[in-house]
Amino acid sequence: MRLSYLFAAAVVVCQVAQLSAQTTPAVNDAWQPSVELNKELPKWIQFSGSYRIRIEDQNGISFKDVSDTHVLGQLLLGVKLQPADWLTFFGQSEDSRIYLDGPVAKAPPYQNSWDIHQAWGEIGNVEKYHFRVRVGRQELAFGDQRLVGPSPWLNAPRVFDAALASVLFGGVRVDTFASSVVNSVDGQLDHHKQGNPFYGVYGGLSKLIPGASLEPYVFWRLAPAGYGAAYANGLKGKLDEKTFGFRFAGKLPWQFDYGIEMARQTGTLGSDSISAWAGHWGVGRTFSARFHPRLLAEYNYASGTSNPTGTTTSTFDQLYPSGHDKFGLTDQVGWRNIRDVRTGVEFKPLAKLTMAGIYHDLWLADARDGLYTAIGSVVAKSLAGTAGTHVGQEFDIQGLYKFNQAVQFGLGYGHLADGQFLKKTTLGKDYNYPYILATYAF
Repeated sequence: MRLSYLFAAAVVVCQVAQLSAQTTPAVNDAWQPSVELNKELPKWIQFSGSYRIRIEDQNGISFKDVSDTHVLGQLLLGVKLQPADWLTFFGQSEDSRIYLDGPVAKAPPYQNSWDIHQAWGEIGNVEKYHFRVRVGRQELAFGDQRLVGPSPWLNAPRVFDAALASVLFGGVRVDTFASSVVNSVDGQLDHHKQGNPFYGVYGGLSKLIPGASLEPYVFWRLAPAGYGAAYANGLKGKLDEKTFGFRFAGKLPWQFDYGIEMARQTGTLGSDSISAWAGHWGVGRTFSARFHPRLLAEYNYASGTSNPTGTTTSTFDQLYPSGHDKFGLTDQVGWRNIRDVRTGVEFKPLAKLTMAGIYHDLWLADARDGLYTAIGSVVAKSLAGTAGTHVGQEFDIQGLYKFNQAVQFGLGYGHLADGQFLKKTTLGKDYNYPYILATYAF
C-alpha cells in the first residue's frame, strides 16, 4: 500500500461529504448498537464503544529515505455503573493494532492488544455536590493538555493509575492528584513502574476576570535513575522535578480570543540542578464572513541546555502532554528546546466540515541541545552547536467532517521541510505525513 491508496481513500471521503452536503436530514439517522441496548437496560448500567481506523503514511522516518504506510485500528469498549448520582464505576477495554506495517514496530504506541484502558470508581459529583474522589486507572487531562493529557491521537493512548480529588465552589475549582503513568506493553497486562510517581494540583478560577479563565498549577515528578530515556540526560541520576505555572485564556471584544501558558521548572537530576521554562502565547480572531474564518498567530518557546557538560539541566520537560499538532501535524517537534512561530486559518466550508491550514517556522532554542519529538524523544543533537538552529518549516492542512453524531471522517497532510540543523545532523530527507481516518461511536 502506497500513497495512491491514501489518495483514493481521500477521494471517497470527499465524495461522501459532497453527497451529504446536498441533503439536509432533519434528524440524526445514526445507528448505534450501544444506544439501542442502553434503552432496554436500567439507567444505572450503560454501555459504550467506538472504533477508529486511520490509514497513514510516514515518509522520511528519522529524516532518512525510509517510509511506512500502515493501517491503525483502535477499539474501545466501556461500561458505566451508576447505582446513585454520587457513586460511579467505569471500566473500559482497549484493543489497538497496526496492520500492513513495515519498519514501524508492532508495539506501543502503535499496538497494544486487548488491555485494560480504564477502571475506576468515583464517589461524589463535582457539579451537584461540589466534590468528587476518583480512584483507579484513568485518563488525566488539564487545561490545553500541553503538559498533562491522554494523547488520544496515539493508537494506544496514555492513562495513569491515580487518585484524583476535585472540589468546586463559586467559580473556583481545584483538582489534586497522586498518580503514576501506566507503561504500555503489547501482549501483557499494563502496569505502572514503582518509584515513578507524578503529583499535582491544578486550579481554575472562572469568575475572577469576565470572559476569562485563570488556571494556576504545580506538578511534581519523581523518577529513578536511568528511567525515561525521553528525559534529557536521564541517565545522570534520580529525577526530582517541580513545575510551577499558569494558563490564562479567554475572549476579547470584536471576536478576538487569546491563550497564554507559562511554566517554570526547578529541582534536581542526580547531582545536577534543573532550571528550565516554557511559554505559549496565542491570539485569534473569528470573522463574521462566509465560512466563518478564524485567523490565528502563536509563539511557542521551551528552553534548552546550553552547556551539555555542565551541572545545570535547562531542557524543559514537557511531562505527559497531548502533543499532537501542537508544533505541527507531523509530530516531529515537541515542547522542548524549541522556538515556534505558528500561524494559519481555520474555517467551515460546510456546516459539518471544519478545515485548517497552518504554517510553522521552527528553530532550536539552543544550538547545543537537540530536537525532540512530540512524545519527547530526541531526534538529533549537535553538542558543539555547529549545525545552526533552524529546524525547518512545516506546512499542514487537515479537515474533519462530522457525518452524524456517530460517524466522522478526517484527512490531513503535513510536510516538514528540513532546515539547516536537520540537513547537518541527519540525512536531510523531508518528512511527509498524509493520513485519512474514520471514527464510529457505537
